[in-house]
Amino acid sequence: MPEEPETADAATAPPYASYLDLLAQGAAVEAYDRPVARARAGGAAPGVLADLEQAKRLALRVRAELEGRRRREAELSALFETAHDLAGLRDLDAVLRAIVQRARSLLRTEVAYLSLNDPVRGDTYMRVTEGSVSARFQQLRLGMGEGLGGLVAQTARPYVTDSYFDDERFRHTRSIDAGVRDEGLVAILGVPLTLGSQVIGVLFAADRRARVFEREQVALLGSFAAHAAVALDTANLLAETRTALTELERANAIIRDRSAVIERASEVHDRLTELVLRGGGVEDVTTAVSHVLRGAVAFTDAVPPAGAADGRAVRDGDAWVAAVSAGGEVFGALVLHGDAELDPVDRRTLERAAMVTSLLLLADRSAGEAEQRVRGELLDDLIDAPDRDRRLLRERAARLRADFDAPQVVLAARLGRRTAAPQDRGGTPAKDGTGADRQRLWSAATHLAATRKGLASARDGGTVLLLPLTPGDTPADLARMTARHLGGALHEPVTVGGSSPSAPPRTTRAR
Repeated sequence: MPEEPETADAATAPPYASYLDLLAQGAAVEAYDRPVARARAGGAAPGVLADLEQAKRLALRVRAELEGRRRREAELSALFETAHDLAGLRDLDAVLRAIVQRARSLLRTEVAYLSLNDPVRGDTYMRVTEGSVSARFQQLRLGMGEGLGGLVAQTARPYVTDSYFDDERFRHTRSIDAGVRDEGLVAILGVPLTLGSQVIGVLFAADRRARVFEREQVALLGSFAAHAAVALDTANLLAETRTALTELERANAIIRDRSAVIERASEVHDRLTELVLRGGGVEDVTTAVSHVLRGAVAFTDAVPPAGAADGRAVRDGDAWVAAVSAGGEVFGALVLHGDAELDPVDRRTLERAAMVTSLLLLADRSAGEAEQRVRGELLDDLIDAPDRDRRLLRERAARLRADFDAPQVVLAARLGRRTAAPQDRGGTPAKDGTGADRQRLWSAATHLAATRKGLASARDGGTVLLLPLTPGDTPADLARMTARHLGGALHEPVTVGGSSPSAPPRTTRAR
């Protein structure tokens, strides 16, 4: 049968329609060049080609953002799954293999492996490998300071190279180079496994081709290394406990006391696992730990004592303190009051609770940043695309609990002490010399917009807000209130200008 002629609707479809189909299909990047190529081959007018090129650029930006969000969701899910594995630890080797497998999958490397330090021989040896095909490589032992892994084990710092054999920072030895060459590795990333200030091993991700590992990937592998160290520490702790129970088998009172401690640790582990899985908050963690440790546990955002920064619970006056941190960033500390002495198992419990707290804070921050971006994107659409379907815009506003029923005032805010440089649109401050200041202004404005049922976006070196006007107030009143709020949050002057009130966006029929 002859092909049916193209319908009028298809012939007059907007230039972005084909790109929406590609986004819906999850097509590869290369597919986004085809609509332009077909139009050019069909003799399309320059204006049509320009519209298609613009639609392609926007579609690729949306695709990149969706890919980034899917990747972050996968990373957070893997961290939660790892925390769940640790809470139900039964087989140490199985947990370590799971960590190495997830690290390889999320970083999309060809090989991942984990080595442990041998304090007797003074070197580090392979414990778990994933994707390795070389027996020589799997049996490698690295002296302290030798190769990339030996340097990580010696210095307790992450190291990365995009071409190992061309990198002169590392002490190359015949046995190590032979093993690496036999495996065919080129790009290698290694991060330390630490317990307190002690390095107990190294977690690696590697490729058989040149590759640059990004900072986020280094931090992600570091998080998995922290979980691997916890798995080893927990296994050692359980072994110590079993040994103690065996040695104290004839002392019933001591056995009962030790059993009670272990039961408390198991209870809090189960509770913390449940909190992670159902998305609990910091207050849920402190309540659960307070009940199990029979003391008052509270979270503080104050900087913990220096001794707590290495992940261990330490005494600070009449309290025990465990730092809440992840990837080198310190969020605060968990503080346990009212116990002069604390059993080692209970110390571990407080430390585990601090680690779970850091995971929950990271998850909350990721969700908050996602909402900030969504609010910024909606405001940008209102400003930059006046012909967009208002019904869809109001639906998006309703999901964000933004009030579009009241008159709206557009407010422009800048830091009063200097003029900021231009920046990108789309809700994320540009990265230049004053990016940190604009990030703080944008974050404070987004928080104010959320509490006032409005929107905020970073634009043109400052921040733009769209806020509903309260009955009885004027735009000048709203601008002064906004300046006071932002200035108080940032502890420095903020200049705010406001527009005349405008009617709320009305619903239009989609065509």
